[in-house]
Amino acid sequence: MRKLPPSPEAKGESTLAEQVGAKATRKLRARRHSVSPVWFGLGMMGLVGWSVVVPTLLGAALGLWLDKHHPGEHSWTLALLVAGLVLGCANAWHWIDKEDKAMGEEQKNKEEKHDE
Repeated sequence: MRKLPPSPEAKGESTLAEQVGAKATRKLRARRHSVSPVWFGLGMMGLVGWSVVVPTLLGAALGLWLDKHHPGEHSWTLALLVAGLVLGCANAWHWIDKEDKAMGEEQKNKEEKHDE
């Protein structure tokens, strides 16, 4: 009977699939971090800006329409403009908080890998 050579796991070596997976992970991580911090910051400012502007303008537009079609003692435009602004600020806060948590988690993972 013919004896088979020991498997890579038995020798403590990694398999080809593990090596390819590790290289793919490194490439993806490098692509993700290749964006300059300046462009990232500008992109985040744009995201935050639009997340505030869009609900504010929608609230103002709806308020104008309501004031035109259903006039009353109080201004729908002003009320819905403020409501849209509050909603937009809450939305921006959500995006910033989410991104901050993701960056903190990434930094924590990076430190853990560095310590190993």
